[in-house]
Amino acid sequence: MKRLAAGLSLAMLLACAPAFAAPAHIDAAVPQARLAGSGTFTYFGMKIYTAELFVGPQGYAPGAPFALELRYARNLKGKKIAEASVDQMEKIGAGSPAQRQQWLRQMTAIFPDVAEGNRITGVKAGNGGARFYLDGNAIGAIDDPAFAAAFFGIWLDPASTAPELRRALLKQAAAPGPSQ
Repeated sequence: MKRLAAGLSLAMLLACAPAFAAPAHIDAAVPQARLAGSGTFTYFGMKIYTAELFVGPQGYAPGAPFALELRYARNLKGKKIAEASVDQMEKIGAGSPAQRQQWLRQMTAIFPDVAEGNRITGVKAGNGGARFYLDGNAIGAIDDPAFAAAFFGIWLDPASTAPELRRALLKQAAAPGPSQ
């Protein structure tokens, strides 16, 4: 009987635990972070990365911190990641040509080459800027709210060139209601 009670207690504890705890570097930057959505980005049928959006208790909202983590499915050069980011910023209409060139220089200095399984996390910080992590270790920051809006807009702006991925990321991004 005691074994059954202990088993039921453990089952209840597990049922009440969060379904997915955020990695430590995300939880530190986005207190009480929860996974809002995830999806895969493919290019001409090749899987490039899996993306996960983490939000705090207030959900995805203007001014609220959040984190976007990309787990790469292939080896890529950091310079190519920065160049592709600038191309996408241009496609969504973010920034001026001069701003995008400045952001390209800054991202090229921060983004490392990645191998399959590496994770780059971008955190929209409380100051409106962006901080970046490679496999949970800080690699740099760009403290420019216009950059952060443009960079995260690649995935989250309504003009994103990957609308299915955007929908998947924002699937549960709203703040929970009072009954949740």
